[in-house]
Amino acid sequence: MTFDPNARLDAGQVRDRRRVGGRGVGVVGGGVGLLLLLAYTLLGGNPNDLGPLLDPGAVTGPDSSALATDCRTGQDANARDDCRALGFVNSVQSFWTEAFAGSGSTYHPVDTVLFSGTTSGGCGTASAATGPFYCPRDKLVYLDVGFFAELHSRFGAQAGPLAQGYVIAHEYGHHVQDLLGTLQGGSGGTGAQGRSVRTELQADCYAGVWADHAASTGFLEPPTDAQIADALDAAAAVGDDRIQAATSGQVDPDSWTHGSAAQRQKWFTAGYRTGDPAACDTFKGAI
Repeated sequence: MTFDPNARLDAGQVRDRRRVGGRGVGVVGGGVGLLLLLAYTLLGGNPNDLGPLLDPGAVTGPDSSALATDCRTGQDANARDDCRALGFVNSVQSFWTEAFAGSGSTYHPVDTVLFSGTTSGGCGTASAATGPFYCPRDKLVYLDVGFFAELHSRFGAQAGPLAQGYVIAHEYGHHVQDLLGTLQGGSGGTGAQGRSVRTELQADCYAGVWADHAASTGFLEPPTDAQIADALDAAAAVGDDRIQAATSGQVDPDSWTHGSAAQRQKWFTAGYRTGDPAACDTFKGAI
C-alpha cells in the first residue's frame, strides 16, 4: 500500500526499543521450538497465555527513538519498513478515532513498541519468535519489524506493504476489542468454532474495515487489487491449517486458535467489502 508522500507522520505513537536490550524466552524442558511458539501466538495471540513458557521479566530501560528524525513523511514510509510501520499505526488509529467518534464513543490511542531481539512488558517477554501481539495488561502493541521478512521467508507470503498493514491493523483490532469489552470474556476455547478463533477472526475483519477506509485517513493512497491480494495472501499464510501442515504434516481443527486460511481470508474480506465494523460479529453463528 502506497503512502501519500506528503503525509506527516506522528512518531509519538511508536516507542522504539531497538537499541534497548531485553531478556530472553524461557522454554520449559527445551521441547518447544521457536517455530511452534510462533505458530501458537502469531498475529494476535497473547504470549501470557503460554504461562511458564515465557519469562515475564521487567520492562527494559528507557525507550530510544530515531523515528522522529528519520520518519517524518509518507515518502519515508514508502522507503523504510520502520517508517512504514509508523505510518500504518498512525492511519489505523486515525480511522478508529473517527469511527468511535461517529458512534458517540471515544477511542483511546495506544502505542506500538518496536523492538529487535527481545523486550519485556505487561504480558511477558516479547521476541521475534512470539510474533506481533497486543497486550491488554499494558495496552501496547509489540512488533519486531523483522517479522515481515519472516512472514515472507518462513511462511511463504508475499509480505508486500499492505500485508504489513494487515498485521498491524489486526493487532489494533484487538485493542478495539479491549475497548469494547470483547476481550473481557477471554480468548480461550480452541477449535475451528471456538472463542479464540472467533476473537482472532474479528480482529482480521476489523483489519479489513480499516483497509477499506485507509485512504480517507490522509496517510495512504487507495489500495490496488494487487495490494489487497497481498493482504489476503498474508492472512492465508498464517492460517492454523497452513501452519500445522508445515510444522507437523497434519491438520487438527480441534486445536486451532486463530482460524484456517480460508476463515482468515473470509473475514478480512467481509470487513473490506462492507467497511462496517458491525459486519464483524464473529461471535454468532458458524464462522
